[in-house]
Amino acid sequence: MRTIRIAAVALLVLATAAFFLVRGKDGDEAAAFRTAEVTRGDLSSSVSATGSLGAVTTVQVGTQVSGQVSAIYADFNDQVKKGQLLARIDPTLAEQGVQDAQAGLDRARAELQAAQADYSRNRPLYDAKVITATEFQGYETKLRVAQADLKSAQVTMQRAQRNLGYTEIYAPIDGIVVERNVDVGQTVAASFSAPQLFLIANDLSKMQILANVDESDIGEIHQGQPVTFTVQSFADRTFRGTVKQVRLQSKTTENVVNYTAVVEVDNPGGTLLPGMTATVDFETGSARAALLVPNSALRFTPSDDELKKSGLNPDSLRSSSGAGARRRASTAGAGQGGAFPGGTGNAGLRAAGGSAPRSKRGRLWVEGADGKLRMIRVTTGLTDGKSTAVEGTGLTAGMKVIVGSNQAATATAAAGQTANPLGPQQQQGRGRGPGF
Repeated sequence: MRTIRIAAVALLVLATAAFFLVRGKDGDEAAAFRTAEVTRGDLSSSVSATGSLGAVTTVQVGTQVSGQVSAIYADFNDQVKKGQLLARIDPTLAEQGVQDAQAGLDRARAELQAAQADYSRNRPLYDAKVITATEFQGYETKLRVAQADLKSAQVTMQRAQRNLGYTEIYAPIDGIVVERNVDVGQTVAASFSAPQLFLIANDLSKMQILANVDESDIGEIHQGQPVTFTVQSFADRTFRGTVKQVRLQSKTTENVVNYTAVVEVDNPGGTLLPGMTATVDFETGSARAALLVPNSALRFTPSDDELKKSGLNPDSLRSSSGAGARRRASTAGAGQGGAFPGGTGNAGLRAAGGSAPRSKRGRLWVEGADGKLRMIRVTTGLTDGKSTAVEGTGLTAGMKVIVGSNQAATATAAAGQTANPLGPQQQQGRGRGPGF
């Protein structure tokens, strides 16, 4: 009786093992390949860069005279008008300079009057031959020197008055005070350069982004190009702008050459603030209502065994020109694609900037109802790094294309388990051992 129970249990175990073995084989055959659906939609490619927001026009307000700040009449975020008094430098030294210049001017005038009197008194004597020409020349020279001294004293007076006027700091433009760098009582020195007291932005309703673009991407940026960007303060919002200028001056940072692209931005509500870091996407191309496939589908290549099962000759496929085209398309799928030359099944694809259309050949693989593989030649177009716009005969939206092989992954995993160095190893003899 016990023998019968043991036999029944053994049969049950064998039956269960056989069931799962057959089921596993069926599942592997049913899921031999990983597939993705061909979709129809819009696609755009872009170049990303970072930059900082700022006002279109900013003016640094400084001082041309040194001294102590005695008063400040404008603060951060204040709206100011052109000619409005912003600050005052202690005028004591400037006023003393004006007084000193006035004294020098009075002295020069007095000396000029004395020189003119001597000249007028000695002129008749010279004409009457009472004094010599040498003596009269001395009086004439004295008069000319006095006239020159008077002009110099007048210039000194004007300079002193101008320096006195520089002690009052006025707004050069209409705008808003973005920075205030001084406080009352602070001493500013203008010996070598004019220190900045205020920074005034002309109009914050229109701003600009100075974006640093890598030299490998600058060729795709041009004036008038549409731009989208985000800032960290409003991560859920997307703002728009337009490229205003691509500056020719380059900057090298850590052996990386960058160019500055100036992006115009409308800011009517004042949401964007100066100094914000913007992540900018320059739209370099777009496709409308195009057939889209994952880039992995263009990179997929069946193994020789999979091709032979489908009745295809691997050698002829490798030697055909299409293999080279497929490899080029795979490279394009990971980088920048081109525009279709005007095929069917797509409602237009354009390259930004009006550049000449560029297209490449590629291959897609599908599995038929009989389980055999079939190849579809396609023309690849625009890509965003994940999906690529394609067109080809027999390719339709909703079709399943192969993106990978499950059998290859299973074989790799099995090979890894067999070659596991931590598992038990089977010893193989090269001949009969002493025990045989």
